[in-house]
This record gives sequence, C-alpha cells and structure tokens, in this order.
Amino acid sequence: MPGWDYAAVNKKTKTPRKRFYRKRVELFLLIDKIKLWPSRKGVLHGIRAIEKTGRQARITTHCNRTFVVNDSRNSRAARWLRNKWFKSVCGACRVPEWKLEKYSATMFRRHHGSTLAERKDENGG
Repeated sequence: MPGWDYAAVNKKTKTPRKRFYRKRVELFLLIDKIKLWPSRKGVLHGIRAIEKTGRQARITTHCNRTFVVNDSRNSRAARWLRNKWFKSVCGACRVPEWKLEKYSATMFRRHHGSTLAERKDENGG
C-alpha cells in the first residue's frame, strides 16, 4: 500500500533488560550509576554532577539546583530510589524516556545483583 512505512510497522519495540543491584548498596554508588535524584516533593531530577567529599557529596541537578547530602543506605532518597517512589519528573531536567524505562526495569534484591563496588584500576592501583 502506498504511504505505509513497512520498516516502522515491522520494527519491534525493544524492552530494556532487567538490571539487578543489591538492595543495601551505598547511596553515592547508586546515584553515580542511576544519575537520578528524588526530591522531597516527589519530583525526579536528573543529576549533572556529584562532588564527593568524605561521607558527604554536593549534587548538582540539570535544573541547576545544588544541595549537600550524606551517604546513608537507609535515607529517604535511598529508599525512594530502591522502591521507585516519585510523583512526577522535573520538566527543567528533561529526563529522557529511555532513562525512565531503564530505571523502571531495574530490580533491587537482597542477595542477588551487583554491589556497585568501585573497581581498582588494572595497573596495580
């Protein structure tokens, strides 16, 4: 039929594969990997930069909000990220749809998954 785009019709939508992370992983390692931050009002922000200083970090979002957080495994933000609790996505951060789909396919298990441990470089460091 004229006007049909057969490539678009036959193209299969790719579902993101499930990723497994340990449930009680440190907050900074999780934020480094996911690059998302749930605010107290339930808005999900995209993270631009993380500056770690000991047990604290200064986080800068894509909407230019900056704040200091403590590294805690059972903090509000860590629990909200693990349980995927958020009300909406920040319009100024413009979190892409593929990142939200990837985040929704992420699973957190107690005895299964990556620990997100920082790897040492291969040159003996």
